[in-house]
Amino acid sequence: MIQSMTGYGKSVLQLPTKKISIELKSLNSKNLDVNARMPSMYRAKELDIRKGIAKHLVRGKVDFSLYVEITGEDTTSKINKTVVKEYIKQLKEVVDGDTTELLKMAVRLPDAVTTERDDIDEEEWTIIAKGIDGTISKIVAYRKDEGQILKQDFIERVANIRQLLEEVIVMDPERIAGVRARLEKGIAEIKEKVDDNRFEQELVYYIEKFDITEEKVRLDNHLDYFIKALNSEDSNGKKLGFISQEIGREINTIGSKSNYAPMQKLVVQMKDELEKIKEQLLNVL
Repeated sequence: MIQSMTGYGKSVLQLPTKKISIELKSLNSKNLDVNARMPSMYRAKELDIRKGIAKHLVRGKVDFSLYVEITGEDTTSKINKTVVKEYIKQLKEVVDGDTTELLKMAVRLPDAVTTERDDIDEEEWTIIAKGIDGTISKIVAYRKDEGQILKQDFIERVANIRQLLEEVIVMDPERIAGVRARLEKGIAEIKEKVDDNRFEQELVYYIEKFDITEEKVRLDNHLDYFIKALNSEDSNGKKLGFISQEIGREINTIGSKSNYAPMQKLVVQMKDELEKIKEQLLNVL
């Protein structure tokens, strides 16, 4: 089952004295790139968080955010009363002003408010860790849903390429007949007597250079392989990318050998469908 690298998950936990909001966002990237934002007191757990994200998300540009909102009486920020009083005293020596206004100025100055770093409460962290796991599960589910949309699009575009290939196969005898007719007409116009056997041998050799039988078979096989990989249990965007390159190689060879305008139009349409597949593959895990 393919997964998109685009996803979003959010969980909100209500603890006795705080509300924890956990968010995960991801976009496509060649490798895993995790950007983690969280309060400093939880930094000790960052490595564990990153390991959990890497295990389940594998690839993508991932933004992890953990926000804390104090809802109870518990707070790590304290007013440094001694410092604030000293600031007010000094401000009074500089300007005349209302004490309330001076207080507003004083609390904005350095060291007026101190933050005490608490140790992590392991019981609290157990709850938060479960919330993080739940958020990861949500973003994985989001990625799978997006992957199903991409899969349907791939199936339709592969079917379009296959239909165009069928048209190429039907058109091929007409193309070869046209090539033969042009050569025979060219010989007739120069009014030179030629050895019929030798001419036929040269004609066969020339036409064989434009033969696309092998390319048609290989292209059909690559399309089958793409669908097989698409339906596998694992999501492997890189593998699908490699197969799409092989599909492109066969389409290009058919185009270069066709030497026939109606067939080249079909080749252009196949290339257009393949380019759309390649664009979407950049977002597949």
